[in-house]
Amino acid sequence: MPTRRCDARHLQTQAWSLLVGCCLLGCSESDLAGVGPEFALPGPPSLAGVMPLTRPEGLDRQKVALGKDLFNDTRLSADGSIACSSCHDVAAGGDDGRPTAIGIGGRVGPLNTPTVFNSSLNVAQFWDGRASSLEEQIDQTVQSPLELGADWTTIEKRLRADRAMRKRFEAVFGTEPDAQTVKSAIAEYLRALITVDAPFDRYLAGDRSAMGADAVEGYELFSRLGCISCHQGRNLGGNFFQRIGVMGDFFAKRGRAPSEADLGRFNVTGREEDRYKFKVPSLRNVAQTAPYFHDGSGETLEDAVRMMVDVQLGRPVRDDEIRKLVAFLEALTGEVDEALL
Repeated sequence: MPTRRCDARHLQTQAWSLLVGCCLLGCSESDLAGVGPEFALPGPPSLAGVMPLTRPEGLDRQKVALGKDLFNDTRLSADGSIACSSCHDVAAGGDDGRPTAIGIGGRVGPLNTPTVFNSSLNVAQFWDGRASSLEEQIDQTVQSPLELGADWTTIEKRLRADRAMRKRFEAVFGTEPDAQTVKSAIAEYLRALITVDAPFDRYLAGDRSAMGADAVEGYELFSRLGCISCHQGRNLGGNFFQRIGVMGDFFAKRGRAPSEADLGRFNVTGREEDRYKFKVPSLRNVAQTAPYFHDGSGETLEDAVRMMVDVQLGRPVRDDEIRKLVAFLEALTGEVDEALL
């Protein structure tokens, strides 16, 4: 494993747990690009910048409502058959529950569909981080032949032909629908999809009855084993990139050789050090988003926990410890405003 440098700049800008994770697990400074100041907390590694999620403030309600309707609008796909919500069901975890995504015309994608819940808290979008913003992610999704397969010229014509839709855009943006305003509205809707009031958040806020004994012990175990080295910050993940299989061969254990999609961030940067690296997924609402991993090979939460402790930490783990870790992960399930569903 290559040696990585932990210098004064890291100490000034990153949480202690992130430092520990980087030094032990081998992430580079570029893996931390975009990590926000919310992770620059003093204190011991066990804190890890973890704090309760709160409802987003300062969002434009009209833009959010418009974005919600566009998120469910099949006119954003080439043949009008699917919408963003076809793969991101906000009533059921914000994903599609499949191993890998299915797009226009039944085309099967190579990667598991990430949840849209709390996606605005991620350092980048997609498993390989190829989109630096929600707007860029929307742009790529709309035009991808494996997803919506559309083009903006056609979408603009369709929306402008709808008198009611034109009026809404004029009220919100002062202009007719176009690529930029469509992306802006959907992104505003996605920023509203923050899950709050999870038992773990209530526990952090001082309600010690919010989590059962197994979940509390699971949180302590989560910290002690080192899971929190990668899954930290407000989103318990999503803020840097890590190699899958730090302490073991993930691909050998799943029983299938690596494919091009398994190259992860390498497909974006072309750097050898990014081979098999992926954005560390958020664990918020993870109990609702099976199957797991970038390839959907983890069928259950128990399977996912056992695999990660094995290939990322190289630690033995007992069945009762798996149960407690799962209980903690289940306590990370929060809720979004019903008006957004």
